[in-house]
Amino acid sequence: MTISKYNSEGYPDPTAHDALTAIEQEHRALRAFRPIVYICSPYAGDVAANTKAARRYSRFAVETGYIPIAPHLLFPQFLNDADPAERELGLFFGNALMSKCSEVWVFGSRISAGMQAEINRAKWKSYRLRYFTEDCQEV
Repeated sequence: MTISKYNSEGYPDPTAHDALTAIEQEHRALRAFRPIVYICSPYAGDVAANTKAARRYSRFAVETGYIPIAPHLLFPQFLNDADPAERELGLFFGNALMSKCSEVWVFGSRISAGMQAEINRAKWKSYRLRYFTEDCQEV
């Protein structure tokens, strides 16, 4: 989209043109940069419902201009969460990914043991924590 240097009556209007061009450039810059956020939500227990919720939380992050990282959606695809050694490996991988994120987003009112470990690590590393309800409302 190009912005005309002329107003609706055909006269040059450099002030409006410059302002609208600046707004368009800012809009493009915002689309180009998306911070990465770590999605922290329950997985164990009702895995099907928790997976569905984590997908919804990830979608919320995308719709608000972020790139979500949800290790509990990725690693169970090839690691067995019931095997303690593989679970620890998954948690280690998640910690590595967390270090690449600008924020950690915690969803829900129930904090599982795995989530608490992630929250403790985020606090220990002084990462920015944000808390959300199950309905994606920030608290």
